Amino acid sequence: MSINTDGHGRVELTSNSNIEGTSLYNKDLAPVPFKGRNWKTYNYLALWMSIAHGIPTYYLASGLIDMGMSWVQAVGTIALGNIIVLIPLLLNSHAGAKYGIPFPVFARAAFGTRGANIPALIRAASACAWFGIQTWVGGQAIYTLTGVFAGDGWRHATEIGGHAWTLWLSFGIFWLIQMAILIRGIDTIRHLENWAAPLILVVAFILLIWVMSLAGGLGGMATAPSELGWGPEFWRIFPGALMGMIAFYATMSVNIADFTRYAKSQKAHLVGQPIGLVPTVVAFTTIGALTTSATIEVWGEAIWDPVELVGLIPNGIIVFFSMICIIVATVAVNVASNLVGPAFDFSNAFPKRVTFKIGGIITGVIAILMQPWNLLANNSVFIFAFLGVAGAFLGSVAGVLVTEYWIVRKRYLNVEELYRHEGRYFYRNGFNWRAIVALVMALVLSAGGAYTAPGTEGPFPENGIIPFLKPLYDLNWAVAFLTGILVYLALTKLFPPESLVLDEAEREAEREHSAMTAAIKLQTAQVPLYGAVAPDSVSGADTATDESSPQHLERKER
Repeated sequence: MSINTDGHGRVELTSNSNIEGTSLYNKDLAPVPFKGRNWKTYNYLALWMSIAHGIPTYYLASGLIDMGMSWVQAVGTIALGNIIVLIPLLLNSHAGAKYGIPFPVFARAAFGTRGANIPALIRAASACAWFGIQTWVGGQAIYTLTGVFAGDGWRHATEIGGHAWTLWLSFGIFWLIQMAILIRGIDTIRHLENWAAPLILVVAFILLIWVMSLAGGLGGMATAPSELGWGPEFWRIFPGALMGMIAFYATMSVNIADFTRYAKSQKAHLVGQPIGLVPTVVAFTTIGALTTSATIEVWGEAIWDPVELVGLIPNGIIVFFSMICIIVATVAVNVASNLVGPAFDFSNAFPKRVTFKIGGIITGVIAILMQPWNLLANNSVFIFAFLGVAGAFLGSVAGVLVTEYWIVRKRYLNVEELYRHEGRYFYRNGFNWRAIVALVMALVLSAGGAYTAPGTEGPFPENGIIPFLKPLYDLNWAVAFLTGILVYLALTKLFPPESLVLDEAEREAEREHSAMTAAIKLQTAQVPLYGAVAPDSVSGADTATDESSPQHLERKER
């Protein structure tokens, strides 16, 4: 493997010629060269501002307040969940930025060249559901905007399946807009995120100021105490609510390499992501809660849906501007967080048949089949059933990936062999049984006790699927994440793959080459009059050809 390194913690292949002919390669999954890695700190800040400004984020607090929390408790729970999710998010970002590889290729290191499809498709299923939810919200925005100008004939059109046919049409239009952006490619997505980031925040402030002016203040909810207090009733529902908030962005914590592969440096994403995520979510959910509090004073009921609220504004120009902002912002959120990832995931499953663009279209079709209008119909199902189970799946995957990269492989990957079935990541028949066992155990412990709370609707029995595991379900994401780490680490220590010997030999060779390169650059800087030029590339560790080189070691996995 011949590589270039730079001073920003990144590695690139000098050529893809050794992997282009393999069945695991296509241009969309290929490692990004240095010249293609141009995302700076602002790009990652804007990415997370756009994602955090999604309409579902606006009413994240609504489900928690409906359960009896005060708005302070609700926003605090949301903030803590996002701080926690930053841990796997940033840890799983490193490999993408260092090697320029997307999530499904990164997953091959832990799960095997074939086994990587297991976490990739788990993540894709969750993203498909979210894509459908956001598309439904975007369709509602188009429906409401058009209704302001088209009148009752549009708003009260004949119903099909419980909704006006004009709403279904709006849903379809929004779906097509996103598909068009996908076909334009990743650069179009980056530019969209950069300028769309603040739009929805502008609308949120407009709504807050307008409703406050009507209510003469923030309303009773803003000062109302918690119905649960800070006693046992609050702490009984807090763990499940917190895990739901973590699961809200758990999909991105797993597949974040799909974006950090374009990072200009490790610093770019390490600084941009925390600044863009946590403060934005806290500010946006706070505005949502306070605005809704004021709506109670004006209309006698809580109006959590900002799309519905915008439709009540009597000024047509403001409605038009606000709805356009909502539509653009929702497109930006959905394409970035729920379309890019599964597009790569489906491409990874069939590299020679499914491109990034075809994978995105597959995502869109599956999203419709998952009926997002039903997922949003009940807060208990949405937070505790859908988000809870999704968190369990994705927490286990995140735990295995973090352990493999940071502890087992010590941040070293042989990029070329990630694209070969005969390489060290083939394990046994393309599957790493250690990762799969860890995944299954994590899922059983974290989701085996899934239950439906008394007095609410849900798909699970009240006593849990496996009753004695019921207490663990309230901590599903944490249980899954920690179980994935501990079980995978234990199995790797007890039954170490032989490829770790290769890693150590190549890491040592890489360190020697790095030291030699630094010495050459230092010498060059000291003798500029002779016109010495530093080498453009450094041959990687596996260019050795003697009998002791890693390439001559046995690579058959046991």
